[in-house]
Amino acid sequence: MNTDSKVIKQMQQGDDAAFDLFIHKYYSEILKYCTYHCSDREEAKDLTQETFLRFFSGFSSYAHRGKAKNYLYTIAGNLCKNYYRHSKSQLLDSIAEEFPSEKQEEVLSTQVTVRMCLDQLSEGFREVIILYYYQGLRQTEIADVLGIGLPLVKYRLKKAKEQLKKLLDLEDGHGY
Repeated sequence: MNTDSKVIKQMQQGDDAAFDLFIHKYYSEILKYCTYHCSDREEAKDLTQETFLRFFSGFSSYAHRGKAKNYLYTIAGNLCKNYYRHSKSQLLDSIAEEFPSEKQEEVLSTQVTVRMCLDQLSEGFREVIILYYYQGLRQTEIADVLGIGLPLVKYRLKKAKEQLKKLLDLEDGHGY
């Protein structure tokens, strides 16, 4: 029985410490994922909390068959998609304060360009890129999170990289 299975069994028995342990283990990963999708740190915190609330709300009937992390990503992904659909304006990623002021404009420009190019990809391609590069998931984990086969993940990743490269080349003026 893996660690998650033990913790989940303890949570189902009402062990508050197990809930804290579970949240502590996955909170930062899910927050990072939500932050990327909505760019507003406070909204990302709300989406992260909602992810855990939804995970725990159907908890009495939860049967641990796979990785709990994958299930959390699935919930967070659905919440982020709903947020993205209903959001009228997208905020830019905040710039880390440690960048020298002369670099801030360059960093902001790069972030905006990458975000715009990612937004032009289809949802399936964009999601694979985000999970692979921004979340650091392995291809097999992405397949589990998205509920698709590994060959499809590999295909989407390859095609997404190709499309992203073309879009970035066009943005830089090298694509003509």
